[in-house]
Amino acid sequence: MPLRRSIALAFRFALRELRGGLSGFYIFLACIALGTAAIGGVNAVSQSVTEGIEQEGQVILGGDLRFELNHRTATDDEYAFLDSLGDVAVLADMRSMARLEDQSDQSLVELKAIDQAYPLYGELVTRPNMARDDLLGERDGVYGAATQQILLDRLGLETGDRVRLGNATFELRAVIESEPDAVSDGFAFAPRLLVSLDGLDASGLVQPGSLVEYVYKIRTPAGTTTDELRAIEERANTEYRTSGWSIRNRGNAAPSLTANIERFAQFLTLVGLTAMVTGGVGVANAVRAFLDSKRNVIATFKCLGAPGGFVTLVYLIQILAIAGVGIAMGLVLASLMPWVAAWALADFVPLPASQGLYPGALALATAFAVITTLAFAILPLGRARDIPATALFREQTFDGETNPRPAYLAAAILLIALLAWLAVETSFSRNIAMTFLAGIAFSFGVLRAVSIGVQLLAKRAPRVHSTSLRLAIGNIHRPGALTPSVVLSLGLGLTLLVSLALIDGNLRRQISGNLPERAPNFFFVDIQNDIISDFSTLLTDEAGSEAVLQRVPMLRGRIVELNGQDVATMELPPEGGWVLRGDRGITYSPVLPENSTLAEGDWWPEDYAGEPLVSFSAEEAGEIGVGIGDTVTINVLGRNITARIANLRQVQWESLAINFVMVFSPNTFAGAPHAWLATLTLPDADTAREARILRDVTQAFPAVTSVRVKDAIDLVNRLIGQLATAIRAAAAVALISSVLVLGGALAAGNRARVHDAVVLKMLGATRRMLIGAFSLEYLMLGAATALFALFAGGVAAWFVITQIMNLPWQLLPGVAAGTLVTALVLTVGFGLAGTWRILGQKAAPVLRNL
Repeated sequence: MPLRRSIALAFRFALRELRGGLSGFYIFLACIALGTAAIGGVNAVSQSVTEGIEQEGQVILGGDLRFELNHRTATDDEYAFLDSLGDVAVLADMRSMARLEDQSDQSLVELKAIDQAYPLYGELVTRPNMARDDLLGERDGVYGAATQQILLDRLGLETGDRVRLGNATFELRAVIESEPDAVSDGFAFAPRLLVSLDGLDASGLVQPGSLVEYVYKIRTPAGTTTDELRAIEERANTEYRTSGWSIRNRGNAAPSLTANIERFAQFLTLVGLTAMVTGGVGVANAVRAFLDSKRNVIATFKCLGAPGGFVTLVYLIQILAIAGVGIAMGLVLASLMPWVAAWALADFVPLPASQGLYPGALALATAFAVITTLAFAILPLGRARDIPATALFREQTFDGETNPRPAYLAAAILLIALLAWLAVETSFSRNIAMTFLAGIAFSFGVLRAVSIGVQLLAKRAPRVHSTSLRLAIGNIHRPGALTPSVVLSLGLGLTLLVSLALIDGNLRRQISGNLPERAPNFFFVDIQNDIISDFSTLLTDEAGSEAVLQRVPMLRGRIVELNGQDVATMELPPEGGWVLRGDRGITYSPVLPENSTLAEGDWWPEDYAGEPLVSFSAEEAGEIGVGIGDTVTINVLGRNITARIANLRQVQWESLAINFVMVFSPNTFAGAPHAWLATLTLPDADTAREARILRDVTQAFPAVTSVRVKDAIDLVNRLIGQLATAIRAAAAVALISSVLVLGGALAAGNRARVHDAVVLKMLGATRRMLIGAFSLEYLMLGAATALFALFAGGVAAWFVITQIMNLPWQLLPGVAAGTLVTALVLTVGFGLAGTWRILGQKAAPVLRNL
């Protein structure tokens, strides 16, 4: 028969058989729909957010161009250049302490000072809405301010009340409802307090060396293209090489947010792929059960002379058609996710005003789904192709020892390789994707080995007296047993959840328990040179002799060159890129800092007076590819300084003590204005004592910013909790897929269970005995799967915590107990739900068909 006619005939037969409905394929549909929705939805939301940032770039950035300078304002020449580009808005950002007028309480604030031109794009929305002069202007020697509701709640204030900021008093005249450029400003550790530039000057907070950022936002003439903006950036960096300003344009309004969204989308895509691959096991189970139900039809085809390839094509068409239904369901859900995200993330992330379809994301999800379906369906189809018709009429299932032809094995391997390639090529980081895929492959292999091991143990178990237990052990290792399907389907999802729970638990334990014990009680920032002695004396008198005060000089600078090469032209791995993004805190020291040890090289003499030298953190140096003898050029206060790396240090970042990536020789910044950074450690200090010290320091030195470490730790803990909740919710997709596959595996084995139950009942077995046997079987399988998940998930969590995060690790009993309970509830619950119907089957109809 010609190929074309054969394909047409196969389509006719396939469509006729599909008239019988989708019975037996509901798990198949759910697995495919879930994986498709997860992958398509995550990527659609990611594209939606990215487009939102691109479309709203001017509003998010607050201009077409953004120039940032540390510690200083622009010179007359620099400002003239900026002014020539278009309209200019000037802002200043810094952290400070807002105090009640009676000095009874205070709070850290993110201070933002603006001029009359702000905002160039978008709208500053306050409650009540006020004119700029009424909102921030001076009235009887008191400047106005706007703040977020959280600051009012924290200090027990209302609009109209007053606070002290530095040496000035400010009236809180309105609550900030919407700040157009908040996203581009980055993460805020404290409530926003908005004042005028005149008000900032009156406060006296800005001193030489203060940690203040001056931002110049430019609105260029209408019609200026992104390419023209990039040309302006290049011109600014060329003509003003020593300015040290950081420049962004509207096309790169929130680079950190965009990168984090891409990374999180990659993680969620890989989780969705895990769900898809786990669901692939359900696909294989469903296809095998479907072919088993069609064995008489397949046998009839073969008896009538149909070639094996024709039979395979008929059922492949049916499987792809049913998969198409599942994919369509998943794509509908994925298409709706950007709208749901727009509603849920409206207050946090900018999204396009009008959502739409994202064909690229939906096509990617479709590709993953089709390849997964083919990869896991091809082997059952290949096995059915070569089984003789007589065997199909005689045998109950396809679970014999027949292996598919090499062509089918090769096709399955090729499809799995294509799936892996697609995952790697579409990922943000190929290394992470390959590691993730290798972990999935290893887990599948180990899970298969675990199932074989459980069957071998059951086969070699000594004979027991309990009939129910003996039947349960026999069911575990008999031909066609559920053991491989149950262990494989449930093990991967549980392992993922265990590893995430252990990582989250250990991080929380470090942040809530161990870190506060080792960390200082306070950080003090912006201590000026002329008050450092008085400041130290106050703390020593207030804290007592048992307190430990550590202080170091601090400046901020930005790395502009490595070995003479502009860092803007370098491609660096993501793990080291943070060192070169933006400005970094730097210091100088004649001696090796505490909490550091030399890893390589020698420290300079205390009286060193040669070329500028720098000590680099060993881990970060390795990440950006520099070592001893290399040069680093850093821009500080508008001046480029080149220093040679003299040594590398191992830094104990987890101690939360004062540490820097770069420590310079003292002669490098001789005569440069700078402030000081200090920490205070108080053994066994209670909350009241900390509050008294904080109040005394704020009253005596209003320009010093005080950060209570416990407050910062609580904030980080909340952030980790929110992130962990989102990650666990995403990982639950994989567990849901596992549960679906488990249900499908148990349902696929129900037909054989019916025959077993009927025969055993004919031989005198009671319903109670059979329920006991099935329950014990499911309990043993669930316990074995839980033990594997604990081991594999524990190893993965241990690696992440100890090798990547360099933190101590411990197994958490609550996670172990939860894993065991989850596995037992799922296996026993699903198992008995299906078994209960089996035990009610009448014997006669079943025996007639044996």
